[in-house]
Amino acid sequence: MIVSALPISTEIIAAHLTRVGYIVLPAPFQGTFSAQLLARCHDDNHGRFHAAQIGRGDARKQIGAIRGDVISWLDGNDSVDHAYLAWMEELRMGLNAVLFLGLFDYECHYAIYRSGTGYARHSDVLAGRRSRILSTVYYLNEAWQVGDGGELILFAPVGDDIIATVNPTFGTMIIFLSESFPHQVLAAQHSRRSIAGWFRVREIS
Repeated sequence: MIVSALPISTEIIAAHLTRVGYIVLPAPFQGTFSAQLLARCHDDNHGRFHAAQIGRGDARKQIGAIRGDVISWLDGNDSVDHAYLAWMEELRMGLNAVLFLGLFDYECHYAIYRSGTGYARHSDVLAGRRSRILSTVYYLNEAWQVGDGGELILFAPVGDDIIATVNPTFGTMIIFLSESFPHQVLAAQHSRRSIAGWFRVREIS
């Protein structure tokens, strides 16, 4: 499966990350690839999706009032998932070449928020770990309209100032510095679908 190249250069992405810490890409993929990803992002009762948890290690637990999505990690043996992961690998190498970030890995999962669920303000950097450097979200919501909810709110590193509000429209991607932006997923009025992922560096023990 061939995925089209970025319509915007890695250098421009890197420049935005350096200057403001995030970038919104309105349509990084062309053709039918986004529709193929959407077809994979459905809870089809085959056990692929499970309730997301918060915390790490033995302290992990599911608290729906804080985080309400169900998730399924991408499977590199599936051709569609493999193509998305391969595209992200090209982006990883490109950003390393420009920004010297030392990114060595990328992990991601499909996420579905049912009507009325969201994700309270949080950071993607897990307590006691600083391996996540860049966060990505790719939205798979066809016919999304204002009022459907599910927007991503980026906050300033300190305080409650809102830096950006990102509508979860089909084919939109946001990339942002994981440690710089606490963020929140507003409650969705309809099922909200996306792929959430993180570029990581090796942890120093």
